[in-house]
Amino acid sequence: MQSTGTRNPATTPTHCPYCALQCGMNLTPVEGGTVEVSERADFPVNRGALCGKGRTAAAVLAPGARLTSPLVRSGDGALVPAGWDEALDRIAGNLERTRARYGADALGVFGGGGLTNEKAYALGKFARVVLGTSQIDYNGRFCMSSAAAAGTRAFGLDRGLPFPLEDVPRTGCVILVGSNPAETMPPSLRYFTELRENGGTLIVVDPRRTRTAEQADLHLAPRPGTDLALALGMLHLVVAEGRVDEAYVEERTSGWEEARAAAMAHWPEHVERITGVSVPELREAVRLFCAPEAAMVLTARGPEQQAKGTDTVGAWINLCLATGRAGRPLSGYGCLTGQGNGQGGREHGQKADQLPGYRKLTDPAARRHVAGVWGVDPDSLPGPGRSAYELLDALGTDVRSLLVMGSNPVVSAPRAAHVEERLRSLDFLAVCDVVLSETAELADVVLPVTQWAEETGTTTSLEGRVLLRRRAITPPDGVRGDLEVLHGLAGRLGVEKGFPTDPEEVFEELRRASAGGPADYSGIDYRRLAEENGVFWPCPAPTGGDDTSNPTAPHPGTPRLFLDRFATDDGRARFVPVAHRPSAEEPDDEYPVLLTTGRVVSQYQSGAQTRRVAELNAAAPGPFVELHPRLAARLGAAEGDPLAVVSRRGRAVAPARITTGIRPDTVFMPFHWPGEGRANTLTNPALDPTSRMPEFKVCAVRVETVTS
Repeated sequence: MQSTGTRNPATTPTHCPYCALQCGMNLTPVEGGTVEVSERADFPVNRGALCGKGRTAAAVLAPGARLTSPLVRSGDGALVPAGWDEALDRIAGNLERTRARYGADALGVFGGGGLTNEKAYALGKFARVVLGTSQIDYNGRFCMSSAAAAGTRAFGLDRGLPFPLEDVPRTGCVILVGSNPAETMPPSLRYFTELRENGGTLIVVDPRRTRTAEQADLHLAPRPGTDLALALGMLHLVVAEGRVDEAYVEERTSGWEEARAAAMAHWPEHVERITGVSVPELREAVRLFCAPEAAMVLTARGPEQQAKGTDTVGAWINLCLATGRAGRPLSGYGCLTGQGNGQGGREHGQKADQLPGYRKLTDPAARRHVAGVWGVDPDSLPGPGRSAYELLDALGTDVRSLLVMGSNPVVSAPRAAHVEERLRSLDFLAVCDVVLSETAELADVVLPVTQWAEETGTTTSLEGRVLLRRRAITPPDGVRGDLEVLHGLAGRLGVEKGFPTDPEEVFEELRRASAGGPADYSGIDYRRLAEENGVFWPCPAPTGGDDTSNPTAPHPGTPRLFLDRFATDDGRARFVPVAHRPSAEEPDDEYPVLLTTGRVVSQYQSGAQTRRVAELNAAAPGPFVELHPRLAARLGAAEGDPLAVVSRRGRAVAPARITTGIRPDTVFMPFHWPGEGRANTLTNPALDPTSRMPEFKVCAVRVETVTS
């Protein structure tokens, strides 16, 4: 709860550095130059509530937990402290040498979903304008890219939730697919509790009986990788039982006949054989979903992190459309974004195929607009590059030097041992991070950068609400902001202008770059964000164009999308016909069990920060293998025994945790830890053909006892 910093006489209202709820919190300097985290009741999303990660967030600000000096690789291979000029000179020199020898696309940039909008914007601009490379992507590709692709395909626009969280308790039924908010974003659980208190129903779809599933009126536990069949089976029953909202389908959608025909090939008994969910359970789920006037489907990583994730989400969207549950009050499809700025992070240019404002890099008009803001020739902007895993897989061969900002792929990437090997094969690796992560340990240069409490900037929450994080304390000597890093590197690489270090100045440019785009921030400024507790995008400037100087008649923002029309050319939502197909890797005699992965309440993502907090480590000290008693009995394993989980990509070892809350054909491992318990050593990098999302959520493994 405390950190070292310069004393500030006032409490600073700000937001949590972790998940996409972006909970409001207050930071108050106290005696001794430390800062205390306290509740902030005025922020409507969490209403003062904080989870353990939020309460202890300031612990990572302490000098013992974080980096306070640049590090460079010495002649004997050790990372040793260095000055900032030496570190930046080394990075710039190596990037320039790589570009001169191999070309601009031999330079790679890997960003993060925790970067502020300003930093994500500047990083994308740096890659394309300073380095001239197409090879930029970010770890948000691993978060909700399948939902983004499916939402864009159906609605013409992707925003995690097209309505605010406050609508959830007021609807009639929520189907929560592959999400465990009781552990991943605990303050949000109150919305589902209030839903049930108001007479609504909660259906949870998850192969595990999680803490969230325990709160549900109905828990469906499909075999991992079969969520697509489950959604199609429900749509089949909607048609067969005469529950289609024919008038809505006629007035507001297109493509229904093809989607209907695809669903009718998935009759309930067939779906039961695929998923393990019984026909009576399917019928009950359809009844509960269709009974009230309004209902929602919310997905998370479970259905999305599959090699068919886009089609899986598309099937759940089809269910919403067929029943008239989209673009109407208190109804719709939404995605529960994971990372703190997973939404804004992909809107403003650090994704391989996008420009600021959620514009397409392949759109000539988008290129002209953004190039005009940047003062460059549109033809000088490179085209789309590799997606995240494909970029990591190309390291050491096509991509020879890499700059990583705010990501730890050694732990978080699929087939992680291979990714670690690729990182080691680089000619040069530079990492900007708060802590010495497992990826930073491999770097040639490590730059210590500021954290959320030490900098000002904006993030965009899972609701599409743009928020202002405020600086509360001065960073320690030796630490600089990411914007300062990009400014210093750009100057050394010959670009003297265009990379300011003031975040508000960067945001003003971002406003101009986003104007007229799908994610239009041009009507938002820091003053509004401070006064209004955030503003929902799209929020165009009063003129509707690039002139952001006119203060009259400000746009109110858009808390609820699609009520009048969808963001497609004709204003109609699009059904997309989809069919179930097997996972990329199904069980066989050699690998007879399914592995699925996920999070625990006291750790976050790759654990690079939370694993440095004593209170969190006490609650979640290490990895484990969750398995059913029947599987444990077959193995002869007892609670706490070390188990080896082996896939075609590697082996991980962790203690057994035996529970009836998981399917007998499935094991679960959390992915927060490195070393021999690294779950992502096992996961399959098979990619969704549309979103390029890896199949984290299902792969074939065998489980073995470990003898001493």
